[in-house]
Parts: sequence; structure tokens; C-alpha cells
Amino acid sequence: MTSESNALALFGGSPVRAEPYPPHTTIIDDAEKKAVAEVLDTGHLSGFSGVWGPRFLGGPKVREFEERFAGYLAAAHAVSFNSATSALHAAIAAAGIGPGDEVITTPYTMSATASAILMQNAIPVFADIEERTYGLDPDSVEACLTPRTKAILTVNLFGHPSRLDALSRIAERHGILLIEDNCQSLGARYKDGLAGDVGAMAIHSLNYHKTIQTGEGGVVVTNDEDLATRLQLTRNHGEVVVRDMGWTDIDNTLGYNYRLTEIQAAMGVPQLEKLDYFVDVRQTLAGRLTESLAGFDFLVPPVIEDDCSHAFYLYPLRYKAEGLGFSRHVFLKALAAEGINMNEGYVRPIYLEPLYQEKLVYGRRGCPFTCAFYEGEASFEKGRCPVTERMHFEELFVTNICRYPNGEREIQEFATAVEKIVANADKLRMLETA
Repeated sequence: MTSESNALALFGGSPVRAEPYPPHTTIIDDAEKKAVAEVLDTGHLSGFSGVWGPRFLGGPKVREFEERFAGYLAAAHAVSFNSATSALHAAIAAAGIGPGDEVITTPYTMSATASAILMQNAIPVFADIEERTYGLDPDSVEACLTPRTKAILTVNLFGHPSRLDALSRIAERHGILLIEDNCQSLGARYKDGLAGDVGAMAIHSLNYHKTIQTGEGGVVVTNDEDLATRLQLTRNHGEVVVRDMGWTDIDNTLGYNYRLTEIQAAMGVPQLEKLDYFVDVRQTLAGRLTESLAGFDFLVPPVIEDDCSHAFYLYPLRYKAEGLGFSRHVFLKALAAEGINMNEGYVRPIYLEPLYQEKLVYGRRGCPFTCAFYEGEASFEKGRCPVTERMHFEELFVTNICRYPNGEREIQEFATAVEKIVANADKLRMLETA
């Protein structure tokens, strides 16, 4: 690298990458077009009916997609939804959770994970994450248990499973459910199976930026027939069918319109067939990126635990400021100037958002935090989850360059940009102290 090419873009040099990254795609090709056209030709864009009978469970494409999705996860049941947020809410409802109950979950995730708990007038209790997989720390979960705890909702974050066996043992010991938010880890291996087949239920996302997509959509898988039925009731106006179907346990059977269309389900079938390919692309590129960054001891690459694989929805890195003598913010400012796609931290810890800080959800009376049925004290103070806060505000950053159609070029650009930053470390240290 010449001295001229070594000049950081932040200081007037040429950036490593000048053009935008290619748009993420899940290869919507003739297979999806043919499947959608077949649905359009029938004229029936949804097969659902809000009355008890064969159409209560959806049309032929919805049923086919659910059968194939369940097969992929080796699960007895798959229930589709119009979004993963809807699926999360339905899972919390199916678990029998309601006013006065608590669900232990992670603060480091998309907001819907915790919002689904609030949708049932229950209380999210935020346990800390651990710094290897970024999933729930079992010790922190243990410390959060109370007589009001009804479930543990863990998130398999960035594409790697949480410590599912340890969390499962806690759930079994205390007679509560383990639920997996597997929206970022479809296709990741865990022990002899897959992430998403350990908990009583697991939620998956088909949002447009996930590994596979139907534009929007979600799926819950379970091996429990009772839970599957409750999921179906929540999805489709369950309150008006329970009498006709002979269902007598009607708590939490209030339903919504959370249904997936036939068009989306038709797209989902060929998308599911491409899933392993997309996961392989991400794993290959992530492996190359890890190799290319191996010489930089101030960067901690993602950990892949024994008997697990990583689906790399995102590629997480931890930055050790003592290595170069300046902060993550300065490092990422220089990296961004080189045209490299990354995000400082991930998402703000959920409990620091205004809804939790002000304890306002429904109206202005503080419900469900001040609900007469809730006998606890919801705690959302800063410092509650120190590992989460350290990761977000000091160490962690993520990039999505391992997703299709990115390739070797994007990986090499990332490494080249880091090399330029190292070569200019003295100038960057001066920038921070200026």
C-alpha cells in the first residue's frame, strides 16, 4: 500500500469503496413468479375464513408452506402469521400469559420481542446478555425469576443460538416455558438439531431483509398440539369459533387478523428451498472476513460455540479501544468514511426507551405497570444490564456485508479499510484528543 493510497478518506484520501453496496436480494426468480401467478390465476388471494371449518386454517398454499416449514425444523406444527411481531404476540397469548405475569427476556433485540409481552398486559423483565453469543445469560435469568415468572423469551441474536440447553433446564426446573425468538437465526445449527427446535415455541421472521422472505410474514413452530391450536385461534378471530370447535378453555382465545395471504405463502415455498444456499453464502463470507481480520487483536470476531453453527444474519464484532488507543466511535467514523457498511452498537437497550422509562403503554395511567393484578415492581433503570450497555455503548458493532449478493470484493474492502485505519492510528489518536 503506497503512502497515497494509505491516506484515510477521513483526512482527504480516496475511500476504499465509493459506490453503494448492492441491494440485498433473496433471488426472487421464476420459481416465485410461477407460484404467485398460479395463485393469481385462481382469483383466491386468501383461503381463510373467520368461522370454524376447513378454511379456518387457511388456503392450500398456506397449509403447504406451513407443512414444509415444520418439516425443515423437524417440528410437529408450524403456524404462519402476517408478521413476526404478530407471531410473537400470538406465542405469548398461547402460553397463557396475561395481567400480573412476568416474562424474562433480553433488552438487546428488536423492540417487538418485548412489546409482544406488553400486548398481553404482562411485564417484560430484562435479564442481561452474555458476551459470547449475545443471548440471555442463564445466571442473570436465574436472578430475575419470581413467583410471577411464566416464561423465558430468549433471542438467538445475529444468527447464533443462545445457551438453549441451560435456559431450557431453568424453565423445566421452575415449571415455565422457554420460547425462542429465532427471527435472525433460521438455519443455524444447535447440537443435533437447529436453533428454533428447543423451546416450547419458536418464532421466525419472513421480513424482506431476513435470510428468506415473503415481504412480511412470520411463523411459529411447536411440537405441542394445544399450543398450535391456541396460536391458530389468536391468528384468526378465535373468540367466535371456540364454541363450534368444542374448545372449553377460552382464556387468551381473543383473536386478531394475523393471517398470511396465499400469495405470501406461495412465495415462501421456493424461498424455503433456497434457505440453505443463502445460509451457506453468509457462512462462507463470514469465515473469510474472520480470517482477514485475524491479525487485528483489537477486534473480537463472532464466537461459534461447539456443536453450533452461525447463520450470520449480521456479523458482530467487538472493538477493544486499548488496542489502538482511541474509541470505537472514532474507529467507526474512519471506517464509514472509507465507505464500509456497519452500525455502531446494535439497538438501544429496550428498557432505556421512553415507553419503559415513563412506564406508559395504554393511556396515561401506567397500565400494565400499575395494573391491580401486578404485585411486582417493574425496574428499568440505566445500569440494569451492564453487559448489554457495555456492548452497545462501548464495544459492539455489526455489519451486514456477509449477505447475498455481496462477495469476496466486499470482504477484502473491509479488511483493507481496517489496514488503513491501523496505519493512521497516530493521527486518529490526535483526532480524539483534539
